[in-house]
Formats: sequence, structure tokens, C-alpha cells
Amino acid sequence: MTRRAWIGAATSRIGWKPPLHDALAVALTWLAAFVFRFSLLRNNAPPNIVHIVLASLPLAIAVWTGCLLAFGVYRTPWRYASLPDVRRLAAASGVAALALAASLLIVRLPAFPRSIALIHPLLAGSALLALRLLARSRAERRPLGSEQALIVLGSVDDAAQALAALKGNRQWRALAVFSPLPEEAGSSLQGLDVVAAPQTLAQAARALDVRHALVAAGAGSATRRLLLEQANDARLALLTLPRAEDWLPQGRTAPRSLEIADLLGREAVQLDARGLSELLAGGCALVTGAGGSIGSELCRQLARFGVGHLVCLDSSEYAIYQLEQELSAHHPGLPVTYLTANVREAQRLRELFDAHRPRIVFHAAAYKHVPLMERDNAIEALRTNVLGTVNAARAAAACGAQRFVLISTDKAVNPTNVMGASKRLAERALQALAREHAGTRMVAVRFGNVLGSSGSVVPRFAQQIAAGGPVTVTHPDIVRYFMTIPEAAQLVLQAGLIGDSGQIYVLDMGEPVRIVDLARLMIRLSGRQEDEVPIVFSGLRPGEKLFEELLADDETTLPTPHPKLRVARHADSGTLALGALAARIDALTAPDAVRALLTEQVPEYRPAA
Repeated sequence: MTRRAWIGAATSRIGWKPPLHDALAVALTWLAAFVFRFSLLRNNAPPNIVHIVLASLPLAIAVWTGCLLAFGVYRTPWRYASLPDVRRLAAASGVAALALAASLLIVRLPAFPRSIALIHPLLAGSALLALRLLARSRAERRPLGSEQALIVLGSVDDAAQALAALKGNRQWRALAVFSPLPEEAGSSLQGLDVVAAPQTLAQAARALDVRHALVAAGAGSATRRLLLEQANDARLALLTLPRAEDWLPQGRTAPRSLEIADLLGREAVQLDARGLSELLAGGCALVTGAGGSIGSELCRQLARFGVGHLVCLDSSEYAIYQLEQELSAHHPGLPVTYLTANVREAQRLRELFDAHRPRIVFHAAAYKHVPLMERDNAIEALRTNVLGTVNAARAAAACGAQRFVLISTDKAVNPTNVMGASKRLAERALQALAREHAGTRMVAVRFGNVLGSSGSVVPRFAQQIAAGGPVTVTHPDIVRYFMTIPEAAQLVLQAGLIGDSGQIYVLDMGEPVRIVDLARLMIRLSGRQEDEVPIVFSGLRPGEKLFEELLADDETTLPTPHPKLRVARHADSGTLALGALAARIDALTAPDAVRALLTEQVPEYRPAA
């Protein structure tokens, strides 16, 4: 780049207005320093004072402007000036003062008052800072145009982070902070009033004439739920800031609508990223049921950790097609093979596994809908969930896979339905296979309900709310454990890394959630009230429990190196003869015969009346 082009590019980035304004401020404060020195302090000015001022003024402007440019003071627009910019300005001012004093000593103007070198930096630094504060104040107090007003919900500490993220946003503007802590009432944060009890959120919203609220309190906290309830009474539309993984790729931090996962979410899972990268890098990973909610998320996580080759297998052509479209768009350089096959076809699985020779296999293919699998489809649940697991695990062992991970469920704990009992029998079959095939480390991972997964209550509630209701809940006291799809998939990866063969891992699901409370929260998040979208109770469905068993307590599990993973402890149920079991399952036809076999093979199975 030529010198002329470089200067042009630099000036286009800087703009001439700020340097000219600063130069004018330096000049005026230079004159003010002389006025202060000789008029206000009542000292006699030397006869050549005009010559001194005129001769030194260009030098002062040149030195200060050069130092301000050298320190990058103009890289930040004045309206966005912050504490780091103030530090940069102070450093530039200090160097400019010293440089100007040295220059004046070299020039040796006769009778030049040396005190000017001390007075002027104080005046000039204050003037330059005042210009930036004025610009910042004007930018923050600009009249509402196309912006929408909102109130920030959260303590002062929570709100400070949210307000920092809102700086420079041209769509939203905060007018006040509503805190759940009464002791913070009457305080101020970045020029905004902090409102708290005894004033209600509805009163504050009416006084400010706002219709939107930005939730800044921590996800899943009791404080956040309290604020959400008050926001519902105030009939405010709820917003939150995007998660880091959402805004980092786009570089945008604009508020978005609050989702149910934001309310029930937990802290991010801490993964052994190095260990996972070493396990997956350059190798092949195969996922069965890859088109499902958990299977597709496992594929995304495997791509994220740099798997060498990904094999996606599912019996649904449409599900595989959708996954292919997504992975091709987001990971165009990743070698991926898409297969349509059924895990119940043992020979087909063995051929596919031998062709690709995966290093690790995640078996997510299963039937999981409790009422559908309870009677007419009971035999399908057994053949897919049990025989499909046996087929996939044997194919993995035969091709030399290092690890095989079965995705199981909390419904396998003291099961009362066919689906849960079939998954528990699949776990027993996996433990039997782990003893037969020592070369492949085989583990199972249990977790509860996953927010947004196919067949879960969240998509069903969303559809019912969109249709105007009613929202159907089976029982007012029914509770379930919930986690997000990414969290579940990440913990499955972690269990596959650290698991010992034959072990069953359970995930820390946090606190159980009442389904009726979940329904009410979703209605509130939609901006409606229960009088608009009613909740009705339809009664427990076939095979459905009122309370799921605790997944990770000290009595039934053992700790692992990962805080969110524990190992289930089970009494020895005896040796499982897999050959005879497969023959009996193939011969079954009637649902009652399926339940009889499950009662025999799963001692803890207690069919619901």
C-alpha cells in the first residue's frame, strides 16, 4: 500500500471531526492556561506574552494531536467511550504533557512561564474527557425513535451485565431496572432507576409505559421464576440475551424471546474436551437413530469435536434427509455417510459396521413413546429396543469398535410400562454382551425428559397454546425431570469417554418439575393468561407414573470423576441367555405375552393397573 493510500485509509477510519474538535479544545485550554496564570492569579504578564502564546500554540496543538493519534484515542467513537478509553486518553494526555514540556525546553522561548506546562495538561485532559462524556450522554439519552423501551428484570449485578450487552443496540433501550431485592430499591445503575418491592412490576411497567421486559436473572434460579410470575401479572413480553454459542458466530447480542429452556436450563456442562478430541480425532463414529432428537444432537456434537468420519444411520428416510441438509450446511468439510437401515436387521447392520469400522458407536435408535408402546405396539418396543440393541452391540464388537454407548431412560428405573421395561431389559442385555466381548467397552446412559425432543410435552403444549387451548395435563401432581438436548448429548459423550464396560450411567437431572407448572410457564411465555388458554386434566395414560424415580441419589448410585455423572448400582439379576431370549421375542404376538416375558426377565417391572 502506498503512503498516500495508507493515509487515506487511516483518515477514513478515524474521520476528521474528532481530531479537529480535540485540537480546538487543546488550543482553547492553552489560552485558558495563560489567562488562569496571569489574570486569575494576578501575576504580571511579560511584555512579549502575545508572541509567547502565538509561538507556542501550534507546538501545543501538534504535540497533543500526535500523542492522541499515537495512542489510538480515535479508534472508539465518542458515543461508545468506556473506562478503557478513559485510561487510553489519560495515558495519551500524560505523554503529551511531558513531550510538550520537553519541546518547550528545546525551543527556549524567552520568558516562557514554566507553570503553564503544569496547568495546561489539567485543563486539556478535563476538556477532552468532557467532550467524550457529553457525546456518550447524548447517545444514551437520545429520544425514542424506532427503538422499543424495556425494563430489565434482575438484581443490580445481573442487570449491569445485561446493560453492558445492550450498549449500542439500536432496537432496544432500557428505561429502568426492577430488582427482586427490596434493599436495592431507590439506587441507580448506569443512570437508570432501580425499582423494587414494595412497588410491583406491574406498577413500574405502567409508570414507564413499557410492554417488554429483559430477564437478566440467572437461568433456572428462584429469583428468575419470581420475576417471571410478576411479569405475567404485568402482561409483559419477556426477552433474554442470547447464549454465547448463539451470538458468537453472528456477532450479535440483540435480545430474543425467552424460551422454556432459558427458564429450566442449568449451568453449562464441563466436558473433557481434550479427551474427547483425542478419542474422536481421525476416527469414525457411528450414530444409530441419527435422525431423532438425541441422535441428531450427538451428530452435531461429534462434528464439533472434530470426528474424522461420521456415519449417520436411521430407519427414517426423511429424518436422514433433514440431517444431511443441516450437516452439509454447517460442516461442509466433514466426511459424513448417511444410511437408511433398521437396527432389527442384524445382517444388514453387521455389513454396514464392517464397511465403516467405527471407533465408537452411539446407539440412540429406540421406540420411546410410553402410551403407544403399552399395548398394540408392545412387541415392536421389545424387538426394536431389546433386539435392536443386541444387534448393534454385536455388530460393534465384531468390527472392532472400542466403545459402544446405549442411550437409555429414567423410565427403566423400577418400570411400570412396556417401554421402560424394554429399555431395562436392553440394559441387562448390554451387560451380558459386555462380559462376552471384552474388547469393546459397552456402557448405557440414562436420562429423563429432554426439552423439545420429539414426543415430549413441550412441543405438544406449544401446539395447544398456539391453537388457543386447552392445554392437556394428565394429572395436577405429575412431575418429571428435564434437561436440554445439548446437555444430554454432551453428557452421553462424556460417559462414553470415561465409562467402564458394563456400567450404567445416570445423569444429574436437577430438581423435578411439575408438569402443570411447566404448562403455566409456557402459557405465560406466549404472552397469554390461563383464562385465555385453560389447562385441563385428562388423567394418567396407560403405563404412566405419577413420579419418576430419583436418578442420582447416594443410595442407588456411585460417584464418578464427573460431577453430573453417576454409576447405577443394581442387584445381580442373573445371567441372561441372549440366544433363547431373542427366539422367544421373535415368537411373541400378544401384548399379554410381552408383559409376561418382561415380568420374568425384569424383576423390578411392575405393570401399572
